[in-house]
Amino acid sequence: NAGAIHTVITAFPDLYGRLMGKRFDARFFLETVAEHGTHGCDYLLTVDMEMEPVPGYAFANWDRGYGDFHLVPDLATLRHAQWLDQTAVVLCDLQDESTHTAVEVAPRSVLRKQICEAAKRGLDVKAGSELEYYIFRESYRQASRKQFQQLRANGQYLEDYHLLQGTRNESLNAAARRALTESGIPVECTKGEWGLGQHELNLRYTDVLEMADRHTIYKQCLKEIAESLGMSVTFMAKFAAEQAGSSCHIHLSLWQQETSAFAGDQMLGDVSCSNLFRWFLGGWIAHAHELMVFFAPTINSYKRFQSGSWAPTRLAWSYDNRTAGFRVVGRDQSLRVECRIPGADCNPYLAYAAAIAAGLDGIEKQTEPPPCLTGNVYNATDVPRVPQTLNEAIEAFQNSTMARESLGDEVVDHYLHFFKTEQASYDQAVTDWERIRYFERI
Repeated sequence: NAGAIHTVITAFPDLYGRLMGKRFDARFFLETVAEHGTHGCDYLLTVDMEMEPVPGYAFANWDRGYGDFHLVPDLATLRHAQWLDQTAVVLCDLQDESTHTAVEVAPRSVLRKQICEAAKRGLDVKAGSELEYYIFRESYRQASRKQFQQLRANGQYLEDYHLLQGTRNESLNAAARRALTESGIPVECTKGEWGLGQHELNLRYTDVLEMADRHTIYKQCLKEIAESLGMSVTFMAKFAAEQAGSSCHIHLSLWQQETSAFAGDQMLGDVSCSNLFRWFLGGWIAHAHELMVFFAPTINSYKRFQSGSWAPTRLAWSYDNRTAGFRVVGRDQSLRVECRIPGADCNPYLAYAAAIAAGLDGIEKQTEPPPCLTGNVYNATDVPRVPQTLNEAIEAFQNSTMARESLGDEVVDHYLHFFKTEQASYDQAVTDWERIRYFERI
């Protein structure tokens, strides 16, 4: 009524974690969409990065006519999108248009299922995303015209914690901090990272579904602010071979009635914890290899896992040790697991769902974690390594009994096809590396 909002975006994450949806007149949203929802074409959960519908999905295909699914606004997520003019955004759950049951393969549904599984055990899940990105002086349009080659990073030297270099990126980072905070997404800080023009923006931890929502909106916000400034940011896991990869370290903890379920007096190495903690950690480590597609979903993801690069290479845990795939941090009520495996390219709904599913399986089976490692875990060659390619991760996922038991056949089959399609697209591509290597000399 005050005219502060004239547009409401209804959005949902696709398989990549991109936001899809519509823009509504604010009054029409209030009068109709808020209560009755809206619809979208179900092909949106079968498209590739180029928005081409991919054949072979059981969920939606040409033979089924690519009908609609229903978008149900989750009004708890309705917030002012401060960085856009007089605009609000609300995230939606997807339902079958006829039965109004959840679309099981939708990323938000996949995470909701695991939250419900935790709740059956009297557990709440809290989470935090540490998301890294590179800032470039070119706009997205300019970067595309240059075929994403010879881009100018907005940095002169490695800027990890470097405040002077950080000041040079405040036009973007300060705008993002303000926009997110004023949009109801509490920000902790930004800081320089270990690459030219690389930064990290950390959000306050919260319930895991809300964190996945905030994570997704945060990426959208940064891209749109960069666009408005004539700049660009990338969340690729490994933008350049000679630069540090961009991670999405995810922090998880379990709670019972506002008390940490991880706190306890059992000793695990030097860590005082509960049995729930040790079994959750044990399950997560045990199943990380077979669920790797959700932590590292692209071809590019696997180029980040290099020794001495700040990205982990071993499926091991340690206390406050950044060379391990699983870094245990905090004590008592702040005790939590930081998984350093996911890249900035992960879909947060799927990454969190996979982590919870693995941890709950560990609790169910009382899975003991491997011994705590100390020192340089990169040198622990007797410890299982993270998968080295998407192909390897797909094979592990395809052979996973635990994934089918926890996520369901429909979800596993849908995402197997998704990841196989991504791999096949790359396998058919002819790269610059091949032309440079073979054009003249073969």
